[in-house]
Amino acid sequence: MISFSTCWNSKRHISGDAMLREIKTKLGFELIELDHRVRGPLVPGIQKIFHAGEIRFTSLVSLPDCCKPSAAPIEEHERAVTQVFQAIDLAGQLNAPFVVLHLGQVTMPPITDRLIAMAKAGRYLSREYVRMKINAVQERERVATEYLKQVKDCLRRVIEYAAPKDIRIGLEGRRDYEQIPTERELPELLEEMNSPHLGYWHDFGHSQVKENLGFIDHAEWLRTIGPRAFGCHVQDCIWPAREGQRPFTGTVDFEKLVPLLPMNCLFVWEMNPNTTADAIQQSVQMWKERFGE
Repeated sequence: MISFSTCWNSKRHISGDAMLREIKTKLGFELIELDHRVRGPLVPGIQKIFHAGEIRFTSLVSLPDCCKPSAAPIEEHERAVTQVFQAIDLAGQLNAPFVVLHLGQVTMPPITDRLIAMAKAGRYLSREYVRMKINAVQERERVATEYLKQVKDCLRRVIEYAAPKDIRIGLEGRRDYEQIPTERELPELLEEMNSPHLGYWHDFGHSQVKENLGFIDHAEWLRTIGPRAFGCHVQDCIWPAREGQRPFTGTVDFEKLVPLLPMNCLFVWEMNPNTTADAIQQSVQMWKERFGE
């Protein structure tokens, strides 16, 4: 099943119903994900078009990166939990079965963008590159414990809130090594929480960037975690880190990777706002020819 994210057009609309109708009429999607940039003034129009039966919602993305469940300050931590609760409430009102959650990051010297810059400059896997990456991994492992404690506290409360509403929470795999969770941490988080309402949310673009930078093997990661996936964000990536591209225009090997996900996995297209409707339609047609509806 494929859906479409409003990240493509949410910034250029002041009316929620106009935003959704553009996706429906120009792209042909009736299944929609609301991205975390959807602003309060858009909600009445979103509710209007939902109650009219014109659109069905598959998922909501909760929490921009500035609001972190991993945060130690109690005020910021509680604000993040409250916003997740609000997203769960809205998902329930819109009959959306999934809320996609960003968990925040650890405080450490940023490494991902520096590695990307080095790769672009032709210094990929140079001695300096490898040394910088190893130092970052050691630092990440050293400081992660306290941040993971905050995340676990948040997740326990979120699961308790979401379960009676039958909303499932997907923990998104993130692009940056500084962000939570890493591929080592995620399986442990899912095991410790041990809830059918908590699972994984794959992002093809984010994981491809991590493969390009030498942190993971994309296919091997999906073989490990794929059975725990509720859904995923579909975007391609031009080496090393130009995300938001249409499928089949970058380096993501969808034909190898898609079969590693569950048969009932939700595929949400997450396209760069600059991508034209015609170009998206072409890629959607190619996708359906390869993988079906």
